[in-house]
Amino acid sequence: MSRPVRFNINPIKADTKDHISMVDAPEGYPGEGFFATNLGNVVGLARKNSIWPLPFATSCCGIEFMATMASHYDFARFGAERLGFSPRQCDLLMVMGTIAKKMGPIVKQVYLQMAEPRWVIAVGACASSGGIFDSYSVLQGIDQIVPVDVYVPGCPPRPEAILDGFIRVQDLVGQESLRRRNSERYKTLMQSYGIQ
Repeated sequence: MSRPVRFNINPIKADTKDHISMVDAPEGYPGEGFFATNLGNVVGLARKNSIWPLPFATSCCGIEFMATMASHYDFARFGAERLGFSPRQCDLLMVMGTIAKKMGPIVKQVYLQMAEPRWVIAVGACASSGGIFDSYSVLQGIDQIVPVDVYVPGCPPRPEAILDGFIRVQDLVGQESLRRRNSERYKTLMQSYGIQ
């Protein structure tokens, strides 16, 4: 038996005259028919809500990421609708799971193939610090080969933690200056990783 539809028989018009608000709009000057703001704020807002993640999953954290992408948590509602598996089309590298030292140069190569601006999330204890694998063959954190923006703790982290890490990356992206990537501090950071 289908549910009775009650709400659209006699719809009541909502009074939205004084209740319309712009959520997460950049600071600016609104006028009648226009809105003036800083170009950096507009670019930050656009970048923040259109991130294309590249999942680099090697272990159980990848399974948790699959749960995050599924319908219950729905990663796509945060502006990451399209997962990319080509580094040239993505701007967020999500490293999930244990990274062996032999895999390190490959992770770095994937990072270098991504276009600027690019960000990195280390998901789980293994990607962040080597986890329980304190051995000669496991990289003790991917921050030894590429700069990391956000660390997501857990072994493996729950989907809520992955979503929280993604939201923190969105905050970084939205607040980043357009000139940050050309600064001396950023160039020094890249040179410390051997990246030109």
